[in-house]
Formats: sequence, C-alpha cells, structure tokens
Amino acid sequence: MNNKIGLLTKRIGKNALSVTLLLSFGVMAQNTVLESNPTKDFDTCVARIAERAKTEGVSDQAISQTLSRIKQIPRIIELDRRQPEFSQTFANYFNIRINEERVQRGRELLNRHRALLNQIQKETGIPGHYLVSFWGLETSYGSHFGDWRITDSLATLACDSRRSTFFTQELINAMRIIDAGDIIPERMIGSWAGAMGHMQFMPSTFLHYAKDMDGDGRRDLWGSVSDAFGSAANFLRQVGWIPGLEWGQEVRLPETFDYTLAGRGQMLSQSEWAKSGVLTASGAPLPLSEQKVALLIPSGHQGPAFLVTRNFQVIMRWNRSEYYAISVGHLADRIAGGSALHRLPLSDAIKISREQIRQLQKDLLTLGIDAGEIDGVLGSATRQAISHFQQSTQRIADGYLDHTLLIAIREAAQSKSSLSSN
Repeated sequence: MNNKIGLLTKRIGKNALSVTLLLSFGVMAQNTVLESNPTKDFDTCVARIAERAKTEGVSDQAISQTLSRIKQIPRIIELDRRQPEFSQTFANYFNIRINEERVQRGRELLNRHRALLNQIQKETGIPGHYLVSFWGLETSYGSHFGDWRITDSLATLACDSRRSTFFTQELINAMRIIDAGDIIPERMIGSWAGAMGHMQFMPSTFLHYAKDMDGDGRRDLWGSVSDAFGSAANFLRQVGWIPGLEWGQEVRLPETFDYTLAGRGQMLSQSEWAKSGVLTASGAPLPLSEQKVALLIPSGHQGPAFLVTRNFQVIMRWNRSEYYAISVGHLADRIAGGSALHRLPLSDAIKISREQIRQLQKDLLTLGIDAGEIDGVLGSATRQAISHFQQSTQRIADGYLDHTLLIAIREAAQSKSSLSSN
C-alpha cells in the first residue's frame, strides 16, 4: 500500500489490519461494505475510499490533500434525513424566489456582463438572460455558495448508508477536480449536499461540463464568473438546448377549456392550442406555429397557465422540478425586460402535509388510479391521478388539490374498501 494511503489507515489504530483485509476484496466489495456499514467507523470508510480513488487513477497527492484532514459532520446527516412536513405549493415556491429586488439585480448584472454573455450566446446559442436567471436562483447572483467544505460533506454522506454509492463517486470526482489543479480543498465550498460554486454544480457535473472561459488554465466555478457562465451554457447546450427557442410563455385559457389536456406528457402544436381558444397572457391571439408545446397549470384553473417548449424540459435536466423550471423561465423573461405574471398563483393556497399526500396516493391506488410512487410528494404523476379522479366525478380536472378534494378521495377509497370487504 502506498505510504500516503497508509497514513490514512494509521488513523484507525487497532482496526488497521481489518481495513487492509477489506481493501483486498476490490471495488465491488468496497461498494457493498460502504452500503452495509453506514457511519459506524468513519475512519475505516475513509481508508476504503482512499484505496478506491487510487484504483480509479486519482493521484496520491490529491488523495492525501482531500482525505488527510477530512471530518465527519453529523449535522449533514440530519439535513439529509429531514423532509419538509408540508408539501410546498407553487405560490409559496414562486413568490419566495421571484421578487422585484432579484429582477432588478439580474438586469444590472445582465448589462454588466453583456459582452461576455453575447460571446457565450454566439458560441453556444444560450441567451445571457437565462444564464443570469440560473445564477440568481442558484446562489442569488453569487452571494451565497453555501458554507460547507464540500469534501467533508461528501465524505460524511459517502460513509452513510442511505446514498453511499452515489456520494462515494462524487467524493472521488471532487478529488479528480483537485487533482486537475482547478481548486484546492479549502476553497471547495458549497452546499451540505455537495453542490458547488456560482451555479451549484455537483462534482460529476463539473467534470463533464465545466469550462475555462477566462483562459487562466483552471475551471474555477467559485472565483470566475466567466467560467461559471461558460460552464452553465455548455451544460445546457450539451443536454439538448435548442437555440432560438424560448422556454415557454404565460397564456390565458377559455372558460370551457378541457383541463385533461394539461401536463408535460401531452404536447400539441401551438396552432392546435390556438384553435382550442388559448390566448397570449395579454389576451391576443396565440401566433400560429407547428412548434410543439405542453400546457402547465401549477396552481389549478384559478392560477396562471403556461405553454412550455422542449427547452423547458432542458431546464428540468438542471433541476427536475416544474416549479423550478417555471421560475427560471419567468425570471429570465423579467431580466430581459418582460412583465410580471398577468395571473398570480393563489396566495392563500392550503398547506397539506406529506403524510396526507401519502394517504392520498394510497387512496388513489385503492380506487384503481396509479399515482406513482407512494412518497408523499405531490409530483406530476400524482397530479395526473388527481385529474383522473376529478374527471370521473364531473369536477374541473385541473389536478389541483384542496382539502375538499382530499376528503372526497379519502371517502371514495373508504367506501370502495368497505364494499370489497362485504
């Protein structure tokens, strides 16, 4: 065993012999051990990760730099286990993130970096106002990267049982970034879950998409706004961004609209939506186009409606949340000079707990309606199932959940269960 890796095993004291034996089983065995022994022996886990990093080609120097002063942080495990008690509504999510201060700051920064952003758009096709929007939502324009040492965060999560395999690889990826000379461990700061720099890239995303835009020989997503913008644009382009296509737009729906047409899974041409009575947000006729778009109504039929393009799906490759992607798109529009929403999301939206949503998902399944995984998350599959129930009971099938509907579904499931048991 290399001397520097040996120094790590010496930290373990009387367990050093058992560590050496464990290392001999190879990478597959190491994965199994990491998953079956959470944080019982952090030093043993770190020694195994060191050996695995060496087998994957990470230099001894980078391994030593990263792991010689690594710390386990119990608070990170607490954060990883914590789930919000209530399901967040679109109104709560959107209103927290989109405000006049963020819009005005975004416009200032778009003007300040216009030359750089124009160059990036010419090379990648990604408009600057989108990049500034991502920047604003991820780190409030670089004002808050997070204050956790990424290597400590990743090591803590790698040596925990819940997602050991994923975070072990991310820690090794972080070592590769250090090995390449892009950053030193002390400056690798970010979120408790391992997201880093201006755009909150995970190490794996960094390795695949980070670019050195300022030509200093390093991909510095912490200290270089140029590198951050260039890397974000490279990611979006590589995962499918279509140059010249916007993310979507707010629209108005006719009173007799068929809400079963809503959802990302149903894309119609803009001309077809126009024929169904859909108008622009200002009330003008929707321009005729064969461009395929889908309709989203995140607050139900009383809230705003959006037609979204394939580039909306690309935004969701960054963060798989419709709420996030709508916020990115709308903030980008506002930064570019667009107006606020014509129809605001319901500000008095109800609070429904995750446990209530789990019960709802079970009830829908009892009624023969697939709501996806029973996970307490009000995602697109569950909203589609709610819409199916609404349609079958002659309600407006907008997929929006309120307490009245929650009770109706519960009672219908109890009634069906009672009939089945008789």
